[in-house]
Amino acid sequence: MANYYLAALAERYPSGPYILIGYSFGGLVVLEMAQRLTANGKIVALLVLLDAYLHPHFLPAPDRLRLFMKRIRSHAQQIRKLPLAKAVSYFVSGLIRRLHFPRALHESQRPPETLGLSFAQTALRRVNQKAYLAHSRYQPRFYPGKIKFVTTEIKSFFPGNPVRVWGKLVSGLEIEVIPGDHLNIVTTEFKALASVLTRYLKAVEERKEGV
Repeated sequence: MANYYLAALAERYPSGPYILIGYSFGGLVVLEMAQRLTANGKIVALLVLLDAYLHPHFLPAPDRLRLFMKRIRSHAQQIRKLPLAKAVSYFVSGLIRRLHFPRALHESQRPPETLGLSFAQTALRRVNQKAYLAHSRYQPRFYPGKIKFVTTEIKSFFPGNPVRVWGKLVSGLEIEVIPGDHLNIVTTEFKALASVLTRYLKAVEERKEGV
């Protein structure tokens, strides 16, 4: 994925410097892009990760346990709100995702849950499955540059302290907390995020003009 985006980027901006911003799983993609650009002598002027985290099995053991218990409590609260039939369906679908059943399917096999879906819907589901698989396998190397990390006040399924996740993986980490949760910062509560990103971009422009 990083190679694909880098190839597209090189067609328009072959020399840089580069501004890379990635949200959620996309944060890991832009991090890998930054790694490859830096290794090739390119300048990354700004790298921003928006509430992006590693797969839990790459976290320290205490953080994995803490995150697991948080998710169990959250799922239990959701199940208590549902009628029995929907609660069972919720539990079973979560178990299937947890056991990674889609990975056992042959590439040419069409899973039953995609029957009746349009081509676009089926393709999107496969993209989500592949992204989840990539997320579960990707362990970043140490990044020699700086990262601006934007996280949310409301924590749902993610670690509470980004420093414990990213602190030892980068040479410089700047954390900014904004109102909202992981999902609504890009939907209904986007103004705070837009303000932060605008400030970052203006700072890059000011540095460029000062050179």
